[in-house]
Amino acid sequence: MGAENSENDTFFESVQRNFDKAAKLTRFDHGILEQIKACNSILRVRFPVKIGNDIEVIEAYRVQHSHHKLPCKGGIRFSLEVNQEEVMALASLMTYKCAIVNVPFGGAKGGIKINSRKYTDFELENITRRYTSELVKKNFIGPGIDVPAPDYGTSAREMSWIMDTYTSLNPNDIDAEACVTGKPVSQGGVRGRAEATGLGVFFGVREACSFQEDMEKIGLTAGIAGKRIIVQGLGNVGYHAAKYFQAAGAKLVGLIEYDGAIYDENGLDVDLVQAHRKTTGSILNFPGAINISDPAEGLEQPCDILIPAALESVIHKDNADRIQAKIVGEAANGPLTADADEILNKKGVLVIPDIYLNAGGVTVSYFEWLKNLSHVRYGRLEKRFSENMYKELIDIIESTTGKRVSDLERKTILRGPDEIDLVHSGLEDTMIGSYREIRDIYTGREDVENLRTAAFLCAIEKIGVAYEELGIFP
Repeated sequence: MGAENSENDTFFESVQRNFDKAAKLTRFDHGILEQIKACNSILRVRFPVKIGNDIEVIEAYRVQHSHHKLPCKGGIRFSLEVNQEEVMALASLMTYKCAIVNVPFGGAKGGIKINSRKYTDFELENITRRYTSELVKKNFIGPGIDVPAPDYGTSAREMSWIMDTYTSLNPNDIDAEACVTGKPVSQGGVRGRAEATGLGVFFGVREACSFQEDMEKIGLTAGIAGKRIIVQGLGNVGYHAAKYFQAAGAKLVGLIEYDGAIYDENGLDVDLVQAHRKTTGSILNFPGAINISDPAEGLEQPCDILIPAALESVIHKDNADRIQAKIVGEAANGPLTADADEILNKKGVLVIPDIYLNAGGVTVSYFEWLKNLSHVRYGRLEKRFSENMYKELIDIIESTTGKRVSDLERKTILRGPDEIDLVHSGLEDTMIGSYREIRDIYTGREDVENLRTAAFLCAIEKIGVAYEELGIFP
C-alpha cells in the first residue's frame, strides 16, 4: 500500500485502491481496466412484507459486478450493516476470487438489510421468498444468469427457500436446482460445502508453508506441524480452519470471540473449547487457558500464524505493530486495513490475501452448480468401477507374490471415491494450483511487492484476456 491510502477508506475504496495498484503494473488499455473495475448491474429494491400485524418495508440489494463470464456468483447476507457500497465491494471481490481460482463465474453479491434475530422463521421465509421473486422479476437470478449462495446471516435453509421460489416461478426449467448453491444435500447440495471455506484456508496456508525458502525469510521452518496458531472467530470458517490445522499437527494456542479471547501456550482443543462454550455460553474460563477480556488483545499474542476469520478491519494502524505472527492468513473479507497491510509488509510478515485464501466456498459452490447441471451425484459413475479395478490389482499382487494383503490394507485400497472425497480433492488441487500461480507472479517480478498485489494481478490478467477474446474492444 502506498502513502495515499487512508485509514478512513471504506471497504469498497480499499478494494478499489488494491485494484488500481495492481492495474498500473499490467499491459491492458485503460478502457479494459475500467470495465474490469466497474460494477455492471446494481439492483436496489424495497418491498413490503407482513410482519405480525404490521407491514414492513424491506430494503435489499443484488449487485452483478462482472459479466465477462456467466453466470454471476456470490452470496446473500442478512445484516443491518448491508448497504449498496458494501455489496458492491463484496461483488467485486467475488469477480477477482473466481478468476484467481479459475472458476468461470462473474462476481456478484446480495444483501437484505435486516436483523434476522428479530424475526420468526416464518417471517424470515416470507422475506427470503419475496426477495427471490424480486430477483426473478428483474432477471437477477437463474442457472445461467446469477447464482446466489449463503453468506453472513444465511444458511442452507434460506437457499432451499430461494430454490423453491425460483422453481415455482420457472416450472419448466429443468436446471432450476442450479439457480442457487449452498443448499441442503437433499435439495441438490453437495457434500463438503459446509467446511469448504475453512478447509480452503487450511489448504492455502499449508501450501504457503511448504516453500522452504519463503519460510526461511520469515524465520520459520517448512510445514504446518508444530506451528503455533491463533484463530479469531469460531463461526463456520474459523472453526473448520482450526480443526484442520489441529489435525495436521499445528498447535492451536489462541482462540478469539466477540466477548474475549483465551490463550494457552501448551495448545487448545477446538472441540473441547466448543463444548465448553455450549455449556457456559462463552469460550472464557476454559480450563488451563489464560483469559483475555479484550478480544483485540488476543490478536497480539505470540504465535506463528494468525487467522482472522470473522470481521473486517480488525487489524489496523493502531495495533498492526503489536502483531507477533509471522504469517497472517485472511480467512475473513478485509480483516486488514490498508495502513495495517503496509505496516505488516514492512515488518516482513507474510500476508496471504483474502481474495485467494477464502475462495474455498465459491470453489465448492462451482462443484455444486456443475452437479446440478449434470443431474448426477459425484462418484456415482466411478466409485464401484474404481473399487473393482483396485480389487483386480490386489488379486494380481497376491497371485504374483504368493502373499495375502491384510484385511485393513485391503479395506483401505479398495475404497472408491465418494462425493466428499472428490469435492475435497478438487478443492485441494484448486488451492494448491492457485497459490503457485500467485507466488510465481510475486517471486518473478521485482515490481510486485506482496502477495496481495500478485493476486490482483493474477485476476486482472485472466479477466483482461477474457474481455480481449470477447472482441468487444477494438
